[in-house]
Parts: sequence; C-alpha cells; structure tokens
Amino acid sequence: MSVTAATEAPSFPIGRENLFDPAAELATFPAISPLRLPDAETGWQDGWLVTGHAEAWALLADSRFSSERGRATLATRAQSRRMRSRGGFGAGMFIAMDDPEHAHYRKMLTGQFTVKRMRALEPRIQQITDAALDAVEATGSPADLVAGFALPVPSLVICELLGVDYGDRDTFQDLTRTLLSLDADPAETQAAAERINRFMRDLVVAKRADPDDAVISGLITSGSGLTDDELVGISMLLLIAGHETTANMLGLGTFALLQNPEQLQRLRERPELMPDAVEELMRYLSIVGSTGLPRVALEDVELGGAQIQAGQTVLISLPAVNRDPALGDRLDELDVTRERTHHVAFGHGIHQCLGQQLARVEMRIGFRSLLDRFPALRLATSPEQVPMRTDMTIYGVHALPIAW
Repeated sequence: MSVTAATEAPSFPIGRENLFDPAAELATFPAISPLRLPDAETGWQDGWLVTGHAEAWALLADSRFSSERGRATLATRAQSRRMRSRGGFGAGMFIAMDDPEHAHYRKMLTGQFTVKRMRALEPRIQQITDAALDAVEATGSPADLVAGFALPVPSLVICELLGVDYGDRDTFQDLTRTLLSLDADPAETQAAAERINRFMRDLVVAKRADPDDAVISGLITSGSGLTDDELVGISMLLLIAGHETTANMLGLGTFALLQNPEQLQRLRERPELMPDAVEELMRYLSIVGSTGLPRVALEDVELGGAQIQAGQTVLISLPAVNRDPALGDRLDELDVTRERTHHVAFGHGIHQCLGQQLARVEMRIGFRSLLDRFPALRLATSPEQVPMRTDMTIYGVHALPIAW
C-alpha cells in the first residue's frame, strides 16, 4: 500500500464532523499515514494515524507498541499530561500500563467481570432500568433521557458492583465530567482530580474497616496485598469507565435509532435482533477514543507499509477503523440486521475493555426496555438542537429531549 506524503499529513486532533460520523477526511487517508502532532517545544512532531481495520487489529495486539503514556513523544503528552493532572495513570491505573504490570492488576479483576457473573446481574439490572423508566414516565413528556435514564442506570449498576454509596453519585458524576472535558480550565481539572482522589481514598479506608461483598472489598479481603494507592487507582478507573461509556452509548444510541426510524421499527418488530443491534451501534458510533487512541512504538516497526520509528506515537482512530470497508458493505449506514463484525469499539488485545460484558447486558436491557415502555418515543427537539459531547474525550450527547 502507499503511504500519504508527509506534506499531506493531517494535524491532530481530527474530531467529529456531524452527529454520528467521523470526519469525512479520514476516509481519504490510507490505512496508516503520517500525522502531525502539536509539540510545545518544536511546534510539530511526526507521528502516525491508523484508520485501517487490519492495521489497528495488528497494532492493538502487538507488544512492541506501548500503552504507557509516559513513553510518548512530547506530541501526545498534551493528552497524557491532562490525564495525569486529573489523577489518572498512577498506581493501579492498569489501562496505561504494559505487561507484566498490566497483567498483574487485570488478573485480579477478570473474575469479577465474567459472562456468567454479568448474566447473574441481569435481574437486578432490569430492576434498576425499570425504576429509572418509571421515574421518567412519572416526570411526564417531554423529558431528558440522559438525566433520567442513560446516566442513572449504569451509574447505579457500577455503584452496586463496586460498593459505592449511590447517594454520592452527584459528586463523582460532576467530578468525572470535569476530568473528561477537553475544554476545562487546568485549575478546575486539578481541583477535580484532588477531590475524586480524596473521595476514592475515603471509600477504600471505609471498605478496609467494614468490608462488604462488592468488588472493592473483594480486592481488599482476597489477600492481594494491594496498597491504598493501588486500590484508589483501580477503583477510580472502574467507577469512571463503568458509567461514562455505557451512559453515553445509551444516550447517543437512542438518538441514532430515532434518526433511523426504519431501524428502530425493526427492533420493535424483531426483539431477537437486540444483541447484534448493540454490536452494530457500538461499531457505528465508536464513542471511545474519538480523538485517537495512542500507542508508542518501543522499537522500529513495519506496519502496513509504514516504517514506524522507536518512540513515535501512533494514534488509532476507532471511528474510522470501524467504518473500514474491509468490515462489510454500507458501513456508513446503521443496520441493526448486520451480522456481527470484528469492530474495535471495545478495543482489542490485552487492553480490550474489561467491562464489555457488563456494558452489553446494560445496553441490551436498556434499549429493549426503553422501546417497550414508550412505543411512540420521539425526539422532542430538532436534531440540530441536541447538545453533542464534542468537548469531551468520550463522545455522546449532553442531553436528549424525548417525548412519547
């Protein structure tokens, strides 16, 4: 394959172009191409952008590429520095570690997120979902689906799973919103990082003194020997990832279905389509890593005809990768009848999303229950008036006015 000349290289970041699609220019690039990354010292540094599925699949499974943000060239440290200042990527933050450190932490948690355990949670998730829909219905039409349903359901589920008091939800939701904002003032993000760190540290101390049967206590009582710092990092990662991602999929996924009424009708008529429809929504929307999922080459690597030098940063555009024609036909269209693809919305390789089975259960139950409850569900405003999360590291909608 040919590789785009450096003079044609795009500049980071490359955001969304409209409601559901990645920027159109991404489709014009080869599977891997040079990328210009901003750098405070040199102005720009050379990196790489991956938009091809085969290349992304290979890269994500290749141990020659590191997830440790500290290894990155200065170009991507704008991203990683922002996360570090927000309390991320410290002890226990295995999402930004390589093996064997990554495997050490992940092994402790794998048993907590098995398919069997997630299925056992289904009755409780259904109860939580029904209660949220009861509240939305009681509020009356119109209502904000994000505030009343999409955010509360996964928040309560992850709180119960971890052993967090749901009464504290407003605290961690507000802090998380600041931490994930691309536009927040550095002083605000630093203050939010300090507050959520104290919040999680107090929680860990409380669980050591009075353990329950939830995940955090399980890590404490299992003989793992985890320090408070490690437990804080692990808990923070699970709490943030456990509600932000699914909440935004429920909100944005509903918006996408409302904008594709023929697909919505198919789901109403054929409920058995829901599991594959969830996979299709994940592929089509690709809410995580919209600005690029970073990896750093540990040595010189040849990938898709590109010669990547040790120390260079590679950004994977998951939205573009999940629209690669190699995955199927008409990928720019939402098709709930599409057979499952090897999408990378949950990642791939050793860092594939730990909570993906939980997310699938929440989405299957959430979408099904929402459609059953409101047969006449519709958007209560024009699509252009829906506030999109273009200012956040996880894409979605800030609010979704609905009526029925």
